[in-house]
Amino acid sequence: MSKIIPFKAVRPTADKVGLVTCRNYDDYSSAELAAWLSFNPYSFLHVIHPAYVHSQKITLDKRFKGVAHKYQDFKNEGVFVEETKPVFFVYEIQTKTNSFTGIVAGTSIEDYKKNVIKKHEDTLQYRVELFKDYLHQTGFNTEPVLITYPDKKQLTNWILNKKKEQPIYHFSTTKKERHTLWKVDADNDISWLQEQFAKIPELYIADGHHRLASAELLYDEFKNTENKKLNYFMSFLIAESEVKIYEFNRIIRDLNGFDVKSFLAKLDEHFIIKNKEQELWRPQSKFEFGMYLDGNFYALFYKLENNNPTILENLDAQILYDKVLQPLLGIGDLRNDERIEYIPGKQSVLTIKELIDEGEFEVGFMLYPSDISEIKALADNNLIMPPKSTYIEPKFRSGLIVYEL
Repeated sequence: MSKIIPFKAVRPTADKVGLVTCRNYDDYSSAELAAWLSFNPYSFLHVIHPAYVHSQKITLDKRFKGVAHKYQDFKNEGVFVEETKPVFFVYEIQTKTNSFTGIVAGTSIEDYKKNVIKKHEDTLQYRVELFKDYLHQTGFNTEPVLITYPDKKQLTNWILNKKKEQPIYHFSTTKKERHTLWKVDADNDISWLQEQFAKIPELYIADGHHRLASAELLYDEFKNTENKKLNYFMSFLIAESEVKIYEFNRIIRDLNGFDVKSFLAKLDEHFIIKNKEQELWRPQSKFEFGMYLDGNFYALFYKLENNNPTILENLDAQILYDKVLQPLLGIGDLRNDERIEYIPGKQSVLTIKELIDEGEFEVGFMLYPSDISEIKALADNNLIMPPKSTYIEPKFRSGLIVYEL
């Protein structure tokens, strides 16, 4: 069974929510970041990036303290308000191509420890410890973990009815996205939602593995204190059918000593190769790969060599690693090798072509996106996807809802 709880959220006032909320800090170019910080005094970027006023030359410890102080300033200035009682939220994100709706709630660290909440990605310890320190020193989190639950008709219908009510927020962003938030504060609704999730045996992390691992580490360090808020973490719970999974494509700086002809000959051992020339080709189904090399696009069709592959061996990202990236191109560490970079699949194939034509990279590979069944199968068998296998939406707005620790 899965346990969720309402919490006393802190959030922007309705008149400022469109000015306060922002994308993930890493999504901004230096120019964008400077513009938002210079011209929008309400942007939550001022909270999460206080080093801006010091030309970014401060230690992490000072930066974390600066985040805490700036967040308190926003509260003191009335930019943020706190709920008078614990609540849930229903949150809808409408992009140019997709619509996502889910429930914002507190989710149990113990459920994560007991594998009721399952993972499919590995984490880097230094990142986990860094964000744990961030949470401890700032005292809040505004980046929920994206968690999927199996589609349930009762929940779907309840959400549809909730969305007919008056929202507390309805605003648009400069990326032409529309965001709508409904508060769930009626005791009968809160109890009903908790009962529905208690009937769900397993939940799956879609995005936010490092954030959840950091919350667990913080809980382990301070679980003997009276701070019960650490027993939970903020999550955005969304039905499996609503999640959009993109691939991460790969671009590599060189052919590891191969010339084009010999590299294609090596690929021929494991793939049927078709030269698509200038056609902007990308994979149409599983076990297909796209490649851009020496001014041409290629379709690579994997020759299934194993009659009884494991779940992991059947994963396209793992096949590319096992047959091409590691043995041919000498890329063993997908996280840290500087010869490889990643392009989210929602970007045009032209992006890969342009980067390679400019000369900094020599070859690019396009993958077919995984689906939720693959992610669940890996998680159920305690298997881990290769790094940068999936780019998952929706993405939550920073500063929209704050979970104080």
